[in-house]
Amino acid sequence: MGKGSQGAKSSKGARSSKGAKGSKGATRSKGGNGTEAVFRALADSTRRSLLDQLFKEDGQTLSSLAEVAAGHALGHTQRLPMTRFGVMKHLRILEDAGLIVTRRLGRQKLHFLNPVPIRLIHDRWIDKYTEPWAATLTGLKKNLEATMERVFEIYIKTTPERLWQAITDPEMRRKYTFGVNVESNWKPRSTYKGIAGSETVSPAMTILEGENLEVAPPRRLVQSFRALWSDDVKREGTSRVTWEIERIGDSCRLMVVHDQLREGANSELYGGWPMILSGLKTLLETGELLTTPGSLRYLQPTTA
Repeated sequence: MGKGSQGAKSSKGARSSKGAKGSKGATRSKGGNGTEAVFRALADSTRRSLLDQLFKEDGQTLSSLAEVAAGHALGHTQRLPMTRFGVMKHLRILEDAGLIVTRRLGRQKLHFLNPVPIRLIHDRWIDKYTEPWAATLTGLKKNLEATMERVFEIYIKTTPERLWQAITDPEMRRKYTFGVNVESNWKPRSTYKGIAGSETVSPAMTILEGENLEVAPPRRLVQSFRALWSDDVKREGTSRVTWEIERIGDSCRLMVVHDQLREGANSELYGGWPMILSGLKTLLETGELLTTPGSLRYLQPTTA
C-alpha cells in the first residue's frame, strides 16, 4: 500500500502455510539478536547470491535455488548441480534471519524474498548518514515489479489482541499509515474506507476503500483493496490484502499478503508495506512514531 520499497512476490494461487509449516518463526531471533542474524546471513556470498536470484525470480523451489548456488560457488554464471543439503542450510539461515519467507503451493515449498528486515536496518542507521531519497531501496523496487503477489513478514513483541487493535483502531492506524484513518465496523462483508487525516497533504481525501471479506479477530483479516489516491492507481482495479497473526512466545508473527494484483501492476499499490510494517512495529514496541523521511512524506511540513 502506498509508495516505497517492495515486498516478496509469488506465483498465482499460492496459499499461506500455517504454524510450523510457515517460516519456522518459533526459532527465529528477535530484537537486537535478529539484527545480528541479518548481518550474519548477508555476510556469506552464497547466501547473497540466493537473495539475488530471488530478486530476479521469486517463489523458487529448493532444487532451482540449489542449481544457482552451485554455479556461484564454482565461479560460473550458468546453473550447475549442487547437493540440496548444503543449500538447505543456507536457506535456513536466511529464513531464521527473516530475509526469506516460505510458503507451500501444492506439494512444492516455495521461497520468497522478505525485505522488511532490510527496511528496519535502513530505518535504524542509514537514514542518519545519507540523503533521504538516496537511501531508499530503489534497486529492490526495480527488481521486484511485475508480479501477481507480494508477501511481507515481521515479528513484533506484543499480543495478538494488541496487534489486532492496532490494525483496526483508526487512531492507532493513522500513526503508521502515512496519516490515513481506516474506518469500518469490522464485521464480515462490511466496507471500510481510508481517509487522509488533517495533518496530511490531502486532508479528508478518500485514499482507499474495500470490503472486509473475512474477519476472525485476533488472527486473520482478509480485505478487498482498491487504491484511490491517483488516476493511475484507480485504473489498477481491486486486489486483496490478507493479515495473518500468529503468537510466537511473547511476540507475534505478522504476515501480510497482497495478492490478486495484475501482472505488472503499479508498484504504488504495494510499495509502502515495508514502511507501514516498520511503523507498526515501532509503535507497538516503543509507543513512538517512525520519523524516517519516507514515513513522513505525505504529512504537511511543520513550520518552525
